[in-house]
Amino acid sequence: MTGMRPALILAIASAATAGLVAIAAPALGQALRGHDSNAPVDVDADRIEVQDRADRAIFSGNVKVRQAGLTLDAARLTVAYASNDGIQVQRLDAAGGVVVRSASETARGDFAIYDLNARRITMLGGVMLTQGQSTIRGGRLVIDLTTGRSVVDGAAAPSPGAPGVSSGGGRVSGRFTVPKRNN
Repeated sequence: MTGMRPALILAIASAATAGLVAIAAPALGQALRGHDSNAPVDVDADRIEVQDRADRAIFSGNVKVRQAGLTLDAARLTVAYASNDGIQVQRLDAAGGVVVRSASETARGDFAIYDLNARRITMLGGVMLTQGQSTIRGGRLVIDLTTGRSVVDGAAAPSPGAPGVSSGGGRVSGRFTVPKRNN
């Protein structure tokens, strides 16, 4: 019976950690709930290339994007737009050390896709979501800006056709702060 004890302790610790993740994870991502995706999008970069026939613009070098209380930094940004009645931004694809920030959260990853119509931000590759001292790491992060719901998936193997980007199947890890209690 003593040989089974470490396994039992590990199982209890894993169950407790899983419960902690379920309790603490919903708090991460809530800061972006109700973000105004209709607000103007401001972009600064070292260089811009406009591909008018393709309805896109490519910004490169120290790219900084701002929309309401949300910022995005990256090495490169492709802006897809519709040009029916003026320019209407549809989607932002960011690559290279992407950092998305709100007032209380920071998300980091290799790539990010901000679909303004779906009101969703998807980050891929070495994703880390931080709020205060709490952190979640995984391969993919999806933030629904309407509900504030964030989902982090693990990463295991490279995705076909996307070198360096991991697909699901791996593990998600997290560290969460707990309130200090007097015993």
